[in-house]
Amino acid sequence: MKNLNNKNAVITGGSDGIGLGIAKAFAREGANLLLIGKDPEKLQRAQQALLNEFAVQAHTLSADLSKTETVTEVVKDIERLLSTVDILVNNAGLGKFVPFEQVDDALYDAHFNLNVKAPYFLTQSLLPALVKSKGNVINISSYFAHRMLPNRATTVYSATKGALDSFTKALAFEVGQLGVRVNAIAPGSISTPQFNRNLQALTPEKQAAFEAMVKEIYPLQHIGTPEDIAKACVFLASDNASWITGTVLAVDGGLTTN
Repeated sequence: MKNLNNKNAVITGGSDGIGLGIAKAFAREGANLLLIGKDPEKLQRAQQALLNEFAVQAHTLSADLSKTETVTEVVKDIERLLSTVDILVNNAGLGKFVPFEQVDDALYDAHFNLNVKAPYFLTQSLLPALVKSKGNVINISSYFAHRMLPNRATTVYSATKGALDSFTKALAFEVGQLGVRVNAIAPGSISTPQFNRNLQALTPEKQAAFEAMVKEIYPLQHIGTPEDIAKACVFLASDNASWITGTVLAVDGGLTTN
């Protein structure tokens, strides 16, 4: 029996990286999907890959969730495309490492609009559907919500992920009586296409320094993959986690033990 058979899952930031990894894992477990992303071409490629590999439904919506009015329109489209919403994964996010003194209003607002405001109001709008299905929400947070790394200027990014963790716990407390579970996953460094492009752009010396740092600070000696996060999402989204809510699950190769 598949863990998510015939469940309907909405995944933001679902066209590549961690989001696409989650989509594939959910499809493997029998879930139908609705992927939301900004790039229509990436969404189309992701949709085709899912339909080629899995016998599930895979819908897509191209939208900029950092705008509140867009969230309203997206919810209308979700209601049109899906009969129910069983799982919401708030994965879309922005993360730019900029020194504190260089953060301006525009950069600050861009982070908070996508990393905090979007999941807040998308979840709020979909709550009636989630109550009806006794569904669950998974927020993708970050190691940087509570811990820092050398040479990473993360004040604005960390602030948004700390807010997302607090939102996760507060909402879980508030909607548990309605039968809705709310959890978060806090990844460490993940080998996404964007991460790998950034790594390859470094000089050989900086790449070597990064690899040495990974072996020093990660007890498991390597960074993670989207599949590592996806497997944790499958667990939290399934009935196997039916008595888990308000939890921020670190999936970080032991990074938080430092």
